[in-house]
Amino acid sequence: MMMTMEGVAVKLPSYSFPIIRSPARCVTRNFRPFSISASTLKEGHPAAPSVPPASLSLGHLTRPDFPILHQEVNGSRLVYLDNAATSQKPTAVIGALQNYYESYNSNVHRGIHYLSARATEEYELARKKVSNFINASDSREIVFTRNATEAINLVAYTWGLQNIKPDDEILLTVAEHHSAIVPWQLVAQKTGAVLKFVELNGDEVPDVDNLKDMLSRKTKLVVVHHVSNVLGSVLPIKDIVLCAHDVGAKVLVDACQSVPHMVVDVQDLNADFLVASSHKMCGPTGVGFLYGKSDLLSAMPPFLGGGEMISDVFLDHSTYAEPPSRFEAGTPAIGEAIGLGAAIDYLSGLGMQKIHDYEIFLAKYLYDSLSSVPNIHIYGPVPSNHVTRAAHCSFNIDNIHPTDLATYLDQQHGVAIRSGHHCAQPLHRHLGVSASARASLHFYNTVEDIDDFVQALNDTVSFFNSFK
Repeated sequence: MMMTMEGVAVKLPSYSFPIIRSPARCVTRNFRPFSISASTLKEGHPAAPSVPPASLSLGHLTRPDFPILHQEVNGSRLVYLDNAATSQKPTAVIGALQNYYESYNSNVHRGIHYLSARATEEYELARKKVSNFINASDSREIVFTRNATEAINLVAYTWGLQNIKPDDEILLTVAEHHSAIVPWQLVAQKTGAVLKFVELNGDEVPDVDNLKDMLSRKTKLVVVHHVSNVLGSVLPIKDIVLCAHDVGAKVLVDACQSVPHMVVDVQDLNADFLVASSHKMCGPTGVGFLYGKSDLLSAMPPFLGGGEMISDVFLDHSTYAEPPSRFEAGTPAIGEAIGLGAAIDYLSGLGMQKIHDYEIFLAKYLYDSLSSVPNIHIYGPVPSNHVTRAAHCSFNIDNIHPTDLATYLDQQHGVAIRSGHHCAQPLHRHLGVSASARASLHFYNTVEDIDDFVQALNDTVSFFNSFK
């Protein structure tokens, strides 16, 4: 068998090995239930900081609520470290979805029968839960969308096309997710606006000082992430918003990697728009939300036409409903929104500050543990007493492709990480690479997950280095 690695053809041993597959054959996955007992941080571990024991136990306390985690994958205990792509779902969320479909499945709004009234009540209650979760001033400032991508496109095609003119400037960073770049490229093409990008500083963090310097009266919108899905860096949104408002610009915040992991208060941040996705915060796929200040939403035209978003329809024209209904044409993702509400109940029950504190510990433990791997390059800031990283690390190891790493980790060790450009090709080009591997944590992860991952990664590196 032959395997190409960094342009070199390497002949593997003649025995059958699961990482090398014929393209015509499918990979068979073997899953078996797996249970673990609670344990504590290993004494004497080099990355073990001094923190309250109660915060360390959160991962072990919550793991029983996530059935998917208790299984073997390819003969090993599943270690799920792909949470920046999507989170797992607790039994409370799964149960809420099942209860909706079993007990009161019906279309929302306008129906007068019991099932419709119950579904409408729960759907709108989910909106209130989202509103309270991010401290919006009114639940009518919450628009349900399919995901954060649709939420950004909604702003682009309504507020953007209505307000952005030729030669206006839209300011972004090179570290934005594609969903925060492409819609504004389309708006710029239609309006003649100019996109400007803030680069990274020496710590591999978007240069906020440079961002402030680039602001001018031409700036109409700043589009910025709260937490980078690649770098793990956390930006000072409140400060950015203040400076942007000083020149009359609006601010749209991509909060997909912050809302699930920390306290986010939109009134305190004072952002004009903020978006997030349910599936990254232990809720179902297929639903996300847009927060928009009420005066902005009220002035925005509809995004899609159809049922629910109208006030009156005539043959020659229509009038439109008030927000949020104006932006929710057609039958919405009812069960998914209710499931999101259940996820918010679950997260709130744990406490977002408690989750954040625990994940800050995990973030440093992960970074320090990964740093011990030979020839590794971890992207983003080094955590310290003054620099906070989110609980994920994107990295490369010299002369080993990240997809090879991810494949071997999965098939030989049951470790799930992600490889590729993570929907951030401009950022990877800026870093001088085409792809990276990424391990990302959530509050149900433990130090044992990190230990198993790093041990498996060292084994993976040894395997590939054996062919050099």
